[in-house]
Amino acid sequence: MLKSLGLDSIAEAVYRALLAQPRDGVAELAERLKITPEQVRQGLDTLSELALLRPSYDREGELWPVSPEVGLELLMARQQAELAAHHQRLEESREAATRLIADYAAMRPADPHPNSELLNGIDQIRDRLAALTRETREEVMTFAPDGPQRPEHIEAAKPLNLDLLDRGVRMRTVYLNSARNSVHTLEYVSWLSRLGGQVRTVPTLPTRMIVVDRTTAVIPVNSDNSAEGAVVLTGHGTLTALCALFDSVWHSARPLNEESRADDQGLTDQQSMVVILLAEGHTDETIAKRLGVSPRTARRLASELMTRLGARSRFEAGVRAVQNGWLSDDH
Repeated sequence: MLKSLGLDSIAEAVYRALLAQPRDGVAELAERLKITPEQVRQGLDTLSELALLRPSYDREGELWPVSPEVGLELLMARQQAELAAHHQRLEESREAATRLIADYAAMRPADPHPNSELLNGIDQIRDRLAALTRETREEVMTFAPDGPQRPEHIEAAKPLNLDLLDRGVRMRTVYLNSARNSVHTLEYVSWLSRLGGQVRTVPTLPTRMIVVDRTTAVIPVNSDNSAEGAVVLTGHGTLTALCALFDSVWHSARPLNEESRADDQGLTDQQSMVVILLAEGHTDETIAKRLGVSPRTARRLASELMTRLGARSRFEAGVRAVQNGWLSDDH
């Protein structure tokens, strides 16, 4: 109960025991409190440091407990003084930080593109995303095209997710269908859903993207390496287009708790996407990246579909897919 004043449970117990029996020594206190003599001595040391014990005027060499009316009042006064000093230091730090931010802003050259901001490297990207998280008020919309999420990335994201959801921010995230095959990702998504986050999946995504409050978007400068750099966009026209893109993908995406269903041709949405990519002439490596799967899985999917079509080449697979009604003529 008195921990905030510096007394742990042992020191408080020893103090209460001494107030009741001031003449008890270490052995008597240990026996009464059912603790070790060493714990009693540690409690006595704490009480002495807090000035709750003083030398006895009657018996030289002995200690006497200071009454709570005096001792605890002094401790509370000391704590109030420390809080006041801490508050003063905090105000001074805030003023210094404000000056530093102003000086830093003054050193930066005028931005010729006021509606965009270039971030170089992962450090700048993470700093900017952390700042955006603090400023978010209503909604975060995310495209996550990396497939299954790595455990260390999941753990790093959880505190930010928790902060947003605790503040009532709506979170909507679109993953690739391949994320459904990752135990770590499914556990993370289940955790996120229990807290109010919404997750859906699609076969492929155009790019990694985070949109905050429909006013700010962060997209990578290189879709093959999102850590290389990113662009922060705030232009009204650009944001309108990006939000429309997200809304369109979100409405066509499948909720995580909804099982995959085959279409009229017996194809899952992932298989349909592989057919389109095959017809467009993409390699197994490109297909793997677009789907967020391994090249081996991409080769297996392509091989199975070519076998079903009776095709010996990707070009022939595209032709037969159109003939079988798997693709429209414009693919």
